[in-house]
Parts: sequence; C-alpha cells; structure tokens
Amino acid sequence: MSNQAPIETVSSGADKAKLAGAAVLLVAAVVAYYLLGQQSLWIRVLALLLGVAAAVFVFFQSEAGRQLVAYGHESWREVRKVVWPTRKESTQMTAYVFAFVVVMALFLWVTDKTLEWVLYDLILGWKR
Repeated sequence: MSNQAPIETVSSGADKAKLAGAAVLLVAAVVAYYLLGQQSLWIRVLALLLGVAAAVFVFFQSEAGRQLVAYGHESWREVRKVVWPTRKESTQMTAYVFAFVVVMALFLWVTDKTLEWVLYDLILGWKR
C-alpha cells in the first residue's frame, strides 16, 4: 500500500486561465523590458516591475495562489508556537559543539598518526 500524497492539479478552467494569464504577463514584462531598450533605464525597470506585479496579482487570484497564501499563514502560525532557546542556552550549546569538534579533531589526529606509524614504520619499515 502506498502512502504517497495525491498530486493536486488545477481543477477549473478559470484557474487554468488565471495561471496562464499570469505566465503571459510575466513573459510580457520581460519582453517589454527588452523592447524598451532605447528608453531610459527607469522606464524599462518600471515596465518590468509593473508587469511582474500584475502577474503576481493574477496568480494570487487563482486557487493555487490562495493555497500559497494559506500555507504562508499556517507556517507563520507554527513559527509563533516555537519555544526559542534563551541566549544562555544558545551559548552553552554552541560551546558544547565547539568542544566536541575539538575533541573529535584531536581523536582523529591521534588515530591518523597512530595508523601512519603502524603502517609506515612498523609494517613497511619506511623511515622518513
């Protein structure tokens, strides 16, 4: 039995039209930016920003856009529920991590040098 979540698709024709319209507006904004190549940079950027804003507006009118907004609200609600550690707890955990890293580095260095000594000096008899 598969536990995969079902794939959600756009169901209504109106939503498909809104998403297609948003894509067309986005492409039109980029095309307008390049077609206005002889104009001032401010005009070109303004045309691009207006086109992108229109595309975003149309996208958020679709069901997919509303689901994205709902997801953002739910995520923000969950972030507010998180109990964040105090400054003291964060400092202590950081110190523990640094201490662990130093201990592991020393352990690995000692292990490496021991294996090097055993292999090269004792087994192979190579003297450096």
